[in-house]
Formats: sequence, structure tokens, C-alpha cells
Amino acid sequence: MSRPASPAIGIFDSGIGGLTVVQALIEILPAERLVYLGDTGRTPYGTKSNDVVQRYSEENAMFLLDKGIKLLVVACNTASAVALGSLRERFDIPMVDVIEPGAAAAVAATRNGKVGIIGTEATIRSGAYARALKRLRSDLEIYTRACPLFVPLAEEGWIDNDVAHQTARLYLASLRASGIDTLILGCTHYPLLRGAVAAVMGPSVHLVDSARATAHVVRATLAAAALMPTGGSGANSFFVTDAPDRFVKVGARFLGAELDSAVQIER
Repeated sequence: MSRPASPAIGIFDSGIGGLTVVQALIEILPAERLVYLGDTGRTPYGTKSNDVVQRYSEENAMFLLDKGIKLLVVACNTASAVALGSLRERFDIPMVDVIEPGAAAAVAATRNGKVGIIGTEATIRSGAYARALKRLRSDLEIYTRACPLFVPLAEEGWIDNDVAHQTARLYLASLRASGIDTLILGCTHYPLLRGAVAAVMGPSVHLVDSARATAHVVRATLAAAALMPTGGSGANSFFVTDAPDRFVKVGARFLGAELDSAVQIER
């Protein structure tokens, strides 16, 4: 008789960007089963009210919990900033967000105590990363910059051309002049533009990939709760709330591998 599959890790995002977290999880935890929900029919979350983001996030969590997951990853910066508290109050399951891991990695990396954060306008406006950093180290100097055009550039695949590099130069000039030695890529789209960002900031600035930092925290959380898989080769399932064609086409850029299919669910 075959052994039952280990419960999966559930991941949700407002759209496609959370696939960078999936990519990091595949690399760091190759034996895990992953179930991803992209709320592509209601993206972006950054323009929605807090109440709406909380409701959407709870609906996403309930869908994934119905799949029998053992841990929930909130792979959306807006949902992490706005809805994590209500999710933890409502659902009794281990949860990992994308903000706290990125903040902790930045605190560990900085040498001069000057940390930069780039993200969408909603994430920067929320102040969630700054609060998380200050909780960990109150004497930090924190510099922020919203980089909204990075999202469409990443989804278009314009990550290493003249447009991407010029956009990065315009957005990041003030951060480079600030003297930071650590920069948080505070949006799950932004790791795709790592090359353009690094070219502007230079080799002395450490770039913190919040997606990868999140995957490391997931591994530590599973190990602490004795929830690591005992075997298997891993498997991935993808669900979306709108027609899956664009998700499948664009998602391959984020996943770094072929994305064969996604299932549309009704909302």
C-alpha cells in the first residue's frame, strides 16, 4: 500500500508575484507539496480598503485550508501588512508572511545600520516593513522608495533591458545617495529585477530577497513544529480566480520553470 501524501504548504498572493516565493520554496524544500492560489480576478490588493483586503485574505485562506494544508504562507505584501493579524486570530494553523522574514534578514545583514526598502506604493505607505525593522532594532536609519513601475516591467519580462535599467536609476538614485548598505526588495515581483537594482546600487549594498527569506522561515517553522516531510519528490498545484492563460504565460518568468497549467476557481 502506498504511503499517503504529506499535507501541503498553502501559498496565496493577490496575483502572480508570489510565484517567486514558490520558486524559493521549491529550491529550499524540494520534497514539499505546494498549493498556490493567485487571486488574479481581484488584483491588485494595494488599491483596496483594509476591510476588503482582510475579507479577500480570509477567503483565500479558507480555500487553501480546505485543501488540507499544514502551513499557510501569505505571499502578498499588502495582505501581510493588513490582514495577518486577523488571519492568525481566525485560523489555527502555522503562518508565515513576507514582511517579518525580510526585515529579519535585513537586520542580520546591515553593517552600518542604514536600511532601504523598495516596494509598491501601498506597501511603502503601510509602513509595515519599517515597523518590523524597528521592532528588531530601534536605532536603524530607514529609507523608503515606492517603485510602482517595477511590477509591470517584471510581468512584461522587461527585466534586463534599457527601460528596466533607466527606471531603476531614476527610482534608486536617492537611496544610493543615502549611504544604505542593505536594501529590502519589498515586493514579490522585485527579485526578477535584481540585476537592474544591483547595477544601480553597486556591490557594497546587500540586496534582501524577501521571497527567499520567507522560504527559509517556512523551513524553520516546519522543523520546529515537526512538520517536515518524511519523503517524496514534491508536487505543485496552481489555482487562480480569473482565466488562467495569462497566469500560465507570465508565471513561468517568476517560477523560473515551465508552468503547465492552472485551475480557475469561482468567486
